[in-house]
Amino acid sequence: MTESLSVGVLGYGFMGEAHANALARLPMFFPDAPEVSRDVLIGRDEDAAREAAERLGFNRVATDWRDAIDDVDAFYNLGPNHVHVEPSIAALDAGVHVLCEKPLAPTLDDAERMVDAAESSDAIAGTAFNYRFVPAVRYAKRLLDSGELGEVRHARFRYLQDWLTDADAPWTWRMDADSAGSGALGDLGAHSFDLARFLVGDVDAISGHRETFVEERTPEGGGDPRPVTVDDAFSAQAEFACGAMGTFEATRCAPARKNGNTFEIDGTGGAVRFDLERPNELDVNWPDSRGFETVLVTDDDDPYGEHWWPPGHVLGWEHTFVHENYEFLSAAADGGAFEPGFGDGLAAQRLLDAVARSDDRREWVSV
Repeated sequence: MTESLSVGVLGYGFMGEAHANALARLPMFFPDAPEVSRDVLIGRDEDAAREAAERLGFNRVATDWRDAIDDVDAFYNLGPNHVHVEPSIAALDAGVHVLCEKPLAPTLDDAERMVDAAESSDAIAGTAFNYRFVPAVRYAKRLLDSGELGEVRHARFRYLQDWLTDADAPWTWRMDADSAGSGALGDLGAHSFDLARFLVGDVDAISGHRETFVEERTPEGGGDPRPVTVDDAFSAQAEFACGAMGTFEATRCAPARKNGNTFEIDGTGGAVRFDLERPNELDVNWPDSRGFETVLVTDDDDPYGEHWWPPGHVLGWEHTFVHENYEFLSAAADGGAFEPGFGDGLAAQRLLDAVARSDDRREWVSV
């Protein structure tokens, strides 16, 4: 194992804080994790970057990612979606390991370019689908893979948030197609599509619908209203390669849903259902059972359970990033494999693109 890994992080907002917190927690709870140096924090505003670097525990700052990539072992690309492409490709070309936030890119063409770079590099290229690392989700996968619940027939995935319910909510870069690529579809749907592939398998065909409820919004700092050029919500029905039927729904306009990332998967012998707002619980309908049993996934023998608190002392959203960072950095140090990789990011991107094409054509499309 490499003795120490230096990490450079592009972005110090929401995701920057989540990953910095994870990096700080690793040596406390995962003693076998590689030693990590939070080397450089990258942002365009030097003063803001310096304040964030001091708060988040980074040694120095850079205002241009080009000045930092050659100096680190691992590069975290946590910037807006339109910044995912060029820095990630440059890092991989330099042999630097990359963990890139989702969706992989604003467009399918860009995502394919990123995968080409990953395939040509000896470095690891990971897509940051952190919900794969929820212990209850991994427990569900274990049940489904074992065949104990039978063959999957139905899979329902929903991701509901409420932060754009108010028509007066301010405009942000997430509402601009050039910066984000898509709205709820890419921001939330990408997570659902990855979980669907992780738990059920590939999707062969899909029929989708997008809607924008508020056509323009005013930036938080004031000024003229700006157009909203992405979707506020989408829905889709899908045909899985295994023969199961699937439905997907995501929105930023669902009152009282703060982060309602849910799935229900029905097999011929049982079922599972999960809600991220109850992240330590998995509802399981076992074979020959009349109803669902709520399983608290916090025991020592549950996924990642031995690293944390005694059973019943629950984990939260932030711990998904600790698990994700542990797996990614361990693979980088050992020269091992990491999933989800850029190939998984591309597979989700193909589903995003297929929903958009289906909506444009008003017809089912192959993925």
